[in-house]
Amino acid sequence: MAEQGYVEASFERDTAYIPDRITRSGEGDGNWPVQRDRYRLVAARACPWANRAIIVRRLLGLEDAISMGLCGPTHDEDSWTFDLDPGGLDPVLGIPRLKDAYERRFPGYPRGITVPAMVDVPTGEVVTNDFAQLTLDLSTQWTEHHREGAPDLYPHDLRDEMDEVMERVYTEVNNGVYRCGFAGEQGSYDKAYARLWEAMDWLDERLATRRYLMGDTITEADVRLFTTLARFDAVYHGHFKCNRSKLTELPVLWAYARDLFQTPGFGDTVDFAQIKRHYYVVHHDINPTGIVPAGPDLAGWLTDHHRAELGGRPFGDGTPPGPPPPSELVPEGDRP
Repeated sequence: MAEQGYVEASFERDTAYIPDRITRSGEGDGNWPVQRDRYRLVAARACPWANRAIIVRRLLGLEDAISMGLCGPTHDEDSWTFDLDPGGLDPVLGIPRLKDAYERRFPGYPRGITVPAMVDVPTGEVVTNDFAQLTLDLSTQWTEHHREGAPDLYPHDLRDEMDEVMERVYTEVNNGVYRCGFAGEQGSYDKAYARLWEAMDWLDERLATRRYLMGDTITEADVRLFTTLARFDAVYHGHFKCNRSKLTELPVLWAYARDLFQTPGFGDTVDFAQIKRHYYVVHHDINPTGIVPAGPDLAGWLTDHHRAELGGRPFGDGTPPGPPPPSELVPEGDRP
């Protein structure tokens, strides 16, 4: 997504995304057919919502079916940009701004230019930016292109409970940190803070006796929580004033987060330098100086977590993904 720095009395996220889907059949209004090499996932390592899509694509082994373009960590009020690429142009789409793909399909597009977005390469038009549905469709609609040993991230027998868990994680935690950070008055902040920590305590209790949110194996629910936890001490604790405790002061959640970080497909997608630069530079209403803090120390992410003592098999009957493609490696200096 794009969160330009601003505050308001009570933060409300604009959730009017492009509802189109990429589906196996491609039938129906607003549906596009699954096709290898047709679509490009445009993401940004800085953004937690885009980081979800990067992780799911990696876990399922879709790198050879769906290419990926990465925007830089900062953006203006207009658009995410491809300033990491030579000449500032996405090498596949040939555009400098993600907004160009939105405008190509919807001239005068009136809403925010958000990541992640799927773009139709032949036409250069945006297909969808509905981040929640996008990752579920990667699991359920792209199965013929999954790698051998890909995990089932959205198991049929868990979906009803998963949907409830993911909804609470989204409203109270993923979005809850933003509700704290962008609150424009004390009362709104106090309510947001209480809601966030009530949910964090619920998660702490849930994960005390099970290795993952849904039990013994990793699911999309874990992906969705992980991207917030990965950013918690680096930006949300201080920058967004979510400071009852640091993640490193919460034994259960900190161990759970380290367990996932050290699992192939999770930590190898996280770029802490880009994360900090995005939040502290883009959110100029919250941080008008634009100074990016030097800390926190990231070495703890690689320490023993002991979560395997709870049992479970991270990938169920599947296997871990192989190493990331060389072109998609996080720079060494941006990780622990």
